[in-house]
Amino acid sequence: MNNKQIIFKKRPSGVPDAATWQLENNSVPELQEGEILVQQHYISLDPAMRGWMNDSKSYIPPVAIDDVMRAGSIGKVIKNNGNPKFEIGDCVTSWGGVQQFAITNGDGWYKVDTRLAPMQMYIGTLGMPGMTAYFGITEVGKIKEGDIVLVSGAAGAVGSVVGQIAKIKGCTVIGIAGGKDKCDYLINELGFDDAIDYKSENIYTALKKKCPNGVDVFFDNVGGLILDAALSKLRMHARVVICGAISQYNNKSKIDGPSNYLSLLVTRSTMQGMVVMDYTKNFGEAAKQMGIWMKEGKLKSREDIYEGIENFHETYNRLFSGDKNGKLVLKVIEE
Repeated sequence: MNNKQIIFKKRPSGVPDAATWQLENNSVPELQEGEILVQQHYISLDPAMRGWMNDSKSYIPPVAIDDVMRAGSIGKVIKNNGNPKFEIGDCVTSWGGVQQFAITNGDGWYKVDTRLAPMQMYIGTLGMPGMTAYFGITEVGKIKEGDIVLVSGAAGAVGSVVGQIAKIKGCTVIGIAGGKDKCDYLINELGFDDAIDYKSENIYTALKKKCPNGVDVFFDNVGGLILDAALSKLRMHARVVICGAISQYNNKSKIDGPSNYLSLLVTRSTMQGMVVMDYTKNFGEAAKQMGIWMKEGKLKSREDIYEGIENFHETYNRLFSGDKNGKLVLKVIEE
């Protein structure tokens, strides 16, 4: 049995190019005692992958050269050599990497029920992006009914869930996204109160018009100029959640930091970073609540699925071009 794998070969400067990864077709080794073999179906593509390639201090060690590219994944157990926690046919999810098969002793792998939701949803709204949104807006953003919430990257996997949770909690929600279609999606499909198209609108003018009373919570996935503009609209005791900075990840020079940071002082506001791994022990509770919201029709999920591990690089680029709708997923099983 052969395993197609995306191997990390070179740390990129700026946008990863064709030399960053190499597609290899390697044989699957025999299982050791206590190991399982997972046939992976879907790979999660996330902006955080760009940061994992840098050899710099972060919340997680960088991907090592010649290792399988790190990624969240989901698949099914097809072999088991004496692991009592899993059975053949179990659907499992973890950090399986960008490959068709993963061998593991089961540590950090979790069973999910595909009778309750499609497999790909467990690496999206019911997976890491959804958990990021849930804990980011409730625990770090500390939203309460009546808050005005501004979300950047609002049509993405995390931002779209953040906005919907804020609406469920009784907030006014304005999303920032790129392009009319995405802004229409936020308002017409997800129930946002308004949207700002950063591609066609001046961000400062749009914020003045659509957030005339300022914002209580800014959930940021983008960084750069959008973060700077949002800081100018903070209300007293506002909360800024730093989840990501996708506009800065491919910079070859230093990142653009906010020049409006003194607004935090004037408004007595806080700006806090969040990493989803800090909340692992509470994932079950969050998934249960989000499952209830989905069943009630209050929370919607959209996955943008592309096929073929050979198309990993092209699909990965969609994270930064904006050429995607919702959670970006790569299907790697060959049927």
